[in-house]
Amino acid sequence: MSAALDRRRFLLVTGVTGAAVTLDPLRFAAAEAGAEQTLTISGRFEPGAPDWVYVPVRVPPGVRSIAVSSTYDRPAVPAGVPGNALDLGAFDETGFRGWSGGARDSFTISRSSATPGYLPGPVRPGEWRVTLGPYTVAPQGMNWTVTVTLRFGEPGPAFVPSHAPTRANGRGRAWYRGDMHLHSVHSDGAWLPEQIVAGARTAGLDFIVSTEHNTSSAAGIWGHHAREDLLIIDGEEITTRNGHYTALGLPPGTWIDWRYRAVDGVIPRFLKEIHRHGALAVAAHPFCPFVGCQWKFGYGQVDAIEVWNGPWTLDDEAALQMWNGLLVEGRRWIPAVGDSDSHKEGQVIGLPQNVVLADDLERDAILSAVKAGRLYVAESSAVALSFTAAVGSRTAGIGERLNAAPGDQVEVSVRTEGVPAGMIRLFTDEGQVFEGPAGTATWRTTPRVSPYVRAEVRHPDGSMAALTNPIFLGH
Repeated sequence: MSAALDRRRFLLVTGVTGAAVTLDPLRFAAAEAGAEQTLTISGRFEPGAPDWVYVPVRVPPGVRSIAVSSTYDRPAVPAGVPGNALDLGAFDETGFRGWSGGARDSFTISRSSATPGYLPGPVRPGEWRVTLGPYTVAPQGMNWTVTVTLRFGEPGPAFVPSHAPTRANGRGRAWYRGDMHLHSVHSDGAWLPEQIVAGARTAGLDFIVSTEHNTSSAAGIWGHHAREDLLIIDGEEITTRNGHYTALGLPPGTWIDWRYRAVDGVIPRFLKEIHRHGALAVAAHPFCPFVGCQWKFGYGQVDAIEVWNGPWTLDDEAALQMWNGLLVEGRRWIPAVGDSDSHKEGQVIGLPQNVVLADDLERDAILSAVKAGRLYVAESSAVALSFTAAVGSRTAGIGERLNAAPGDQVEVSVRTEGVPAGMIRLFTDEGQVFEGPAGTATWRTTPRVSPYVRAEVRHPDGSMAALTNPIFLGH
């Protein structure tokens, strides 16, 4: 069966599915248990293809499993020109059933199990939609094929999810270390869940957040890998065509849609949905150089900005300066965070990591502390930092406000560990106001001169070892 894109069925849906095309359906007939049916559809994408192309699949009763595979050609392209890349996912007759993006070219779903990235559950009769996303299309175009196989029979035992506990053994109000941006085989990562847990423990982390691209499937297995001393929080990296953002602390199984662009004007709806779930939205790697990764939705309603993503690079430098500019504007303070975004071996889990002052090692306590900005970002567990401001007996720490009059003399103190050759730098709205060797440092100012102060610790080569959220001075 072959089909080209039918432009007469072009649908421009703003706010839900972005620009999408729906093809003619694959129609399967009912069959006896033990039978198997396969249908294939082929097509071609030209440059400028829609964001999403849906292949409807009419599923009859009695299906035990559905298996989908896709292929596409990869012609050579000139240097600097993106080649072909095709994303893959599925929706059933009621909603989302899985996503693998470009990480896989096939999946299987049954009541008992599913390919990572997809949700186990009954293969109910009705219209399913295999979802194709032409991420990039070469100048020569892209020829593609999708094959769907239905296997008939009794559905098998139901999958039983195992969700991670919302609390781990903590130390009461204390500083907890965590990596809030991680990927496993449930999206485009190579890590197995147990390898992420092992890496987190090696990195000295107290908590992690699972942020698979566009899918909630990992939430069903994290309970098998939970440890008493490691808090595992569910999340999602919502991967749109105009940038990525992470949702931290979603209830298990909650899925946030990603099929829109900035021009659709719907991002506030999805941020409100995230907030209704008690979760946080973080603009991820805003200056990432890859296609579709740069953040284009603005910062008006996000809860934090990921200014440090993996080993320190010029992308992070740009993100830090952008965030600093927002801080100087003073309209609304948005905390800064940093995460590894680790996908595989060689990308170190916990480089960097958030050091969060929370009331306990519990999901809501961690999220509350992140939202309040009570955190600094460190390159590893070997790096520690203390940063306070004081007037007499009154003190304030990272993310807090010091109760001081405009003319009060404020003493700012910094103490660092683990960066012996580094330099401490202090910044206010006027820019850098202090530099000295790592270890201990003090600096004095007044709230009239400095509405806030923040700290950085840099290595001799200029790369970042640690950075803090600000302390606000004055009422």
